[in-house]
Formats: sequence, structure tokens, C-alpha cells
Amino acid sequence: MPHAAQAQDAQHFWSGDWYLKVGATGFLGAKYDGSSKRLLQAAPLISLGRAGSTVRFSSRNDNPAFAFVDTGAFRAGLSGKLILTRDGDTSDDLKGLDPVRFGGELGAFAEVYPTDWLRLRGELRHGIRSHDGLVGDLAADAFVDVSDTVRISGGPRVAAATSDYFDAYYGVDAGEAAASGLSQYKPSGGLQSVGLGTAITWQATEKIEASAFAEYKRLMGPAADSSLVKERGTRNQFLVGLSATYRFDFTLD
Repeated sequence: MPHAAQAQDAQHFWSGDWYLKVGATGFLGAKYDGSSKRLLQAAPLISLGRAGSTVRFSSRNDNPAFAFVDTGAFRAGLSGKLILTRDGDTSDDLKGLDPVRFGGELGAFAEVYPTDWLRLRGELRHGIRSHDGLVGDLAADAFVDVSDTVRISGGPRVAAATSDYFDAYYGVDAGEAAASGLSQYKPSGGLQSVGLGTAITWQATEKIEASAFAEYKRLMGPAADSSLVKERGTRNQFLVGLSATYRFDFTLD
């Protein structure tokens, strides 16, 4: 009987308190990576993890994630990204190029807090339908609370990818060159971009959070060498915007 009671009381890996953050972001940024023209855009924000006493840092650059490991100072689990169609309707610059199809990326993330004011996060994802490459992101964010409800944060970002990713977004084969007027280009893998991001975050209520942000990145390697970027775009990419999220708290047995 004691053994049966212990088995019945044992918790599953999902048991405990959790949070789900959902929201949206609107921003003014490039029509596509490498474009010199800007467009007002919107995207969803989703984050799922275990609740804890420590307030965790989050960034608009974080893709939707599910943490299997969460110790407060370290989190790791699944991450994913939704990819929208990119074709000639996105920009006239892309007419004649093969479209990037609607799909996504699925992979893993890990983040660590070496101090109570710094977070390091990395993601590695594989393309699904949109491309067949691997994409990696690294970011470091320092943050400081200037009041009980306002936080300022910022830090560097680095992105890299394999040749299959670059071919989908920046490659121009012979047929595409003839149809688009761009020079033919076959990319390899490597560094995609380096940049900086900063944000001001306001904890409006216990559950509602809003932020204003600005980012700059410079395309590198295979992305910067693409004829699409050299002949019709720019290596320098700027973005400014606003976001808001609402946190749902719940418990699983």
C-alpha cells in the first residue's frame, strides 16, 4: 500500500506551474532580408515555460519555444519559427526568382544567465518546406531595471546558416538570372549577419508587458555577396517597432 500511494503521488515531467505568453509585434523593417525598401509588418509572439520566482528576460528575437529543462539560471528545449511566403508579390525586386514557400523551422534552444543582468541564448533550427538548411542564432542581452516597471536591455546578435538556406533566399540560378535580370549566384554556407538590438520594456500590469525596440544588422558572407543584395538591396538592415504580450498562468497535474 505505501508503494502504491507513492506511485500515485509521483509527478509527471509536465506537472507543476506553467506560463504561456502570447502577443504580437508591429515593426517597420526591410521588405525582405537584404532589401533597401521598408514595409510596416506584424508577427505573433509566443513563449511557453515553467513558472518560477525569478523574472526571466525575454526578447522579441526569441522564437516560440518550449522548455523541457528549466532551472531558473538555465533553460533548454524546443524552438520553432513560422516562415511566410516570399515571392514577387513581396517586392518587385524578387520577380523572376523562385519563391520561398510557406513553412517553418524546427529545432532547439538553450539560454543561460551567467549573471543576474546578462542572458546568453542560442538557437539551432532546420528548415521545413521553406528551405532545407540549418540556421543558427546567437544573442547576448544585458538588462537593467530603471524602475519597478521599466527595463532597458540590449546586446549583440549573430546569425549563420548552411548553403541550402542561402540558396533559397539569396541564390540565383541560370533560369532565375534570365527571368529576373540579376547576375547568377551560387552561395555557400557561413555567417549571415552581425548586429545589435536594444529595447525598453514596460510591465504595464502583472500580466501585460509592452516594449519599444530598435535593431541594426549588417549582412555578411554569402548573404552580402548575393547579386540580389548587391544589385538591388543593401547590406545594412534597420528595424524599429512595438510589441505587447499577455501572460497566462496555469497548473498541470
